[in-house]
Amino acid sequence: MTSIIQSIEGEYRRYKALAEAALEQVPETALSEPGPSGGNSLATICWHISGNLQSRFTDFLTTDGEKPWRQREEEFAARTVSRADLAAKWSQGWDALLATLATLTDVDLTKSITIRGQALSVHEALHRSLAHTSYHVGQIVYVAHAIRGRDWRYLSIPPGRSDTYNANPTGEKAAEHAKRLRVEPRP
Repeated sequence: MTSIIQSIEGEYRRYKALAEAALEQVPETALSEPGPSGGNSLATICWHISGNLQSRFTDFLTTDGEKPWRQREEEFAARTVSRADLAAKWSQGWDALLATLATLTDVDLTKSITIRGQALSVHEALHRSLAHTSYHVGQIVYVAHAIRGRDWRYLSIPPGRSDTYNANPTGEKAAEHAKRLRVEPRP
């Protein structure tokens, strides 16, 4: 039986893989370009996710999730980055998250933590963070798809393929979906 923490970690890993599969499809020069209608660039969204995960999951059980060293406003600044710089920043946040999840057990779910001085149970904080991360991963997928246009490789069931997928579903579990995103050939 999968623990609740393992289930939550699996969903985080699914969204990490979705974002990375979307980012792989985008030319390096487009990573820093504004999104549709002048929205956030892919680099900006990734910077924000990383900053949020680092802040929330560094010393997760013992310090406030909004760290005094975090510069949230700076995360939204326009920036020009290389793919390597983006990957390094992205990894900082995910490394903090995954290292913390590796230390938690289901017993920790009812413990209390704080974010911006407000008490939350661990399970509330994890669900809040997972929802926040998935929201921004959806933005990454949307912006990457807009950049790629007709050359986009779908990360879930492509239009017109529902019946084929439903005959042999392979991505219903988070780990299966994340694995498929990592191993399928790229265009």
